[in-house]
Amino acid sequence: MTSAAAVEQNWDAYTAEEHGIWRTLFHRQEAVLAERACGEFLGGLKQLGVAAEGIPDFRRLNAVLQAATGWTIVAVPGLVPDDVFFGHLASRRFPSTCFIRRADQLDYLEEPDIFHDIFGHVPMLVNPIFADYMEAYGKGGLKALNLHSLHYLARLYWYTVEFGLIATPKGPRIYGSGIVSSKGESIYCLESPAPNRLGFDLLRVMRTNSFAQLFAATQPDFTPYYAALADLSDLAPGAIIASDRMLHQGHPVL
Repeated sequence: MTSAAAVEQNWDAYTAEEHGIWRTLFHRQEAVLAERACGEFLGGLKQLGVAAEGIPDFRRLNAVLQAATGWTIVAVPGLVPDDVFFGHLASRRFPSTCFIRRADQLDYLEEPDIFHDIFGHVPMLVNPIFADYMEAYGKGGLKALNLHSLHYLARLYWYTVEFGLIATPKGPRIYGSGIVSSKGESIYCLESPAPNRLGFDLLRVMRTNSFAQLFAATQPDFTPYYAALADLSDLAPGAIIASDRMLHQGHPVL
């Protein structure tokens, strides 16, 4: 990791307008997620005290997060190289951007901003099992880089950390950061008939029944799986195969 990979958040430089954008996003998602996000996410949000008043100060968040699971937030200037990203995760550091979207970008933003990174990702890092999973993912990413198999591991991240659902007695609930930080995605992923909600399979992962299962299934050395995947054809997004288990709103934990 190079020194250029981390920057100062400079919390005092945020404007009143920027804090207002955070408040708007926070209150909107708080209402949307009350019955849609998993208990682990909602509990983490409450424990961290990610305040609705404005953009959080990383120094205050780190004091709580580090006491809970040993993780810290590191400010970065934007997207960082893969080796830097995985190096942070492997050391229980979560890299977060510092900028916040404009008022005309509330519903769509191409690159992750501080709301996506902090509101979307950090509450789950309060959960000990998920915190360990993210550390293991970072270590696995560093190894995958050397094995030229990063694209496989990136898909695991996409279907769990970014867009994962988890089964609960009340039906599927959201924990993926790309969903919890978006009003449209939060509603669409559970209530639209369009998405394919697939049951957990390590080589076909899109959803899991518990964070303990997720960590147990992804903890082993991935090297043999990379070899197996190399002999299989890629699947297009949205594709369904014969072995997929379809899970729907209202299903209990399997």
